[in-house]
Amino acid sequence: MGREVIRSLLVANRGEIAVRIARTCREMGVRSILAFAEDERHAFPRRFFDEGASLGPGEAGETYLGVGKIIDAAKRSGADAVHPGYGFLSERAELAAACEEAGLVFVGPPAGAIEAMGSKAGARTLMERLGVPVVPGYHGEEQSDARLAAEADRIGFPLLVKASAGGGGKGMKVAFGRRDLAEALASARREALRAFGDDRLLLEKLVEQPRHVEFQIFGDARGEIVHLFERDCSIQRRHQKVIEETPAPRFTDDLRARMGESALAAARGIGYRNAGTVEFILDPGGAYYFLEMNTRLQVEHPVTEMVLGVDLVRAQIETAGGAPLPWERGALRQRGHAIEARIYAEDPDQGFLPQTGTLSRFDLPAGPGVRVDSGVGEGSEVTVRYDPMLAKVIAWGETRETSIDRLVRALEETVVFGVTTNASYLRRVVRHPQFRQGRVGTHFLTAHERDLHPPDPIEAAAVAAVLSAEARGARSASPDEGAVVPSVWDLAGGWGRG
Repeated sequence: MGREVIRSLLVANRGEIAVRIARTCREMGVRSILAFAEDERHAFPRRFFDEGASLGPGEAGETYLGVGKIIDAAKRSGADAVHPGYGFLSERAELAAACEEAGLVFVGPPAGAIEAMGSKAGARTLMERLGVPVVPGYHGEEQSDARLAAEADRIGFPLLVKASAGGGGKGMKVAFGRRDLAEALASARREALRAFGDDRLLLEKLVEQPRHVEFQIFGDARGEIVHLFERDCSIQRRHQKVIEETPAPRFTDDLRARMGESALAAARGIGYRNAGTVEFILDPGGAYYFLEMNTRLQVEHPVTEMVLGVDLVRAQIETAGGAPLPWERGALRQRGHAIEARIYAEDPDQGFLPQTGTLSRFDLPAGPGVRVDSGVGEGSEVTVRYDPMLAKVIAWGETRETSIDRLVRALEETVVFGVTTNASYLRRVVRHPQFRQGRVGTHFLTAHERDLHPPDPIEAAAVAAVLSAEARGARSASPDEGAVVPSVWDLAGGWGRG
């Protein structure tokens, strides 16, 4: 692949990732073009772009998910390249192939690499061949209930039933015993078919109380591949990440080195180029297993940028044009600690139901060590048509303790009127003593659910009045370790029910 400087870039996405890419384009002197659904012509991200290209009216399936419409928008606008961001078409081999056919640079991996990782079953087979540890399981072509039941008995319960063709927690069910298996298979098939158009399943032994750790990898056209260390993404709700951080807490240098080499082996095995992540689960005993590979930039990439002082989007654009990696293996050094929290338009007190409305006030934090990536502003309409994430708040500090303190402060400064958000809930998560000690796992939010959901404000006020009366004249006692004492703002639901 020769060197081709990208001078104009179409961003086939929306929201905060579109803004993020546009900012790097501005720094690089690259002409930026936003592909937008017609009803988002005047949305917040548009102001960051040099130009826009309409994808026409309709839902996401007719606009942001239309490969032909993306290619047409790129040609009409005179773009050299297409950046898919994340979500939508970012992991569709069809878009990468269509760009190549149209003479456009795809800012991402080649279509073959996307296809290799697009099937969980195929990815498992490849990882086994490359010597990368995989969870004991079954990913064969025989998909009858009888065969899957026999394999489940061989693997042992509890186990995960997963959609072979997708990710993001869709089509994923847990069977704790034989009695749960039939319903888990039927339910997973329905979800997989609806989400991915493919109802094939795979089975994996359930690793209980695991951590979710991913490695950022990056490759260029010469075949050079590096990893940019790990991110711990264990704080999750329903398989969706809530808090991400780097370096991973309670992580040894030996484990980091071994997992990093496995990540590089996976990337080399498919001839990977551009940005991606290799994801692992880590059991309480320290054994790790390949989970999946995301062939795109990740939502949580800012924490890596903050501890390494790099711009991953700039590197994406440069290497997509044929430039060599801007870093040499072994030369990268982490400094400090960074944590990201995702602010969603959702109500934690109502089962995390998505919230809608118009942002009448949207004050985001600033100050030392704080970064905010957002794709909305005051006056923005929040609907259920797209992902409910309003912003990512990222805090950096020389130590993990400092980064936690800064993130708490930043979340306290966040003011949102017009829709309910999860900001107060996020504050309680990062203030929790177990989180501060780095005792994290994918079970964290469930295990500490009682601490993270304080009583109703009216009930809490009544209880507080009784306790206050009883406590007069008595010496105050220290709270039990592991419990969180709600602040007055938590009891009131936080600013703007933030």
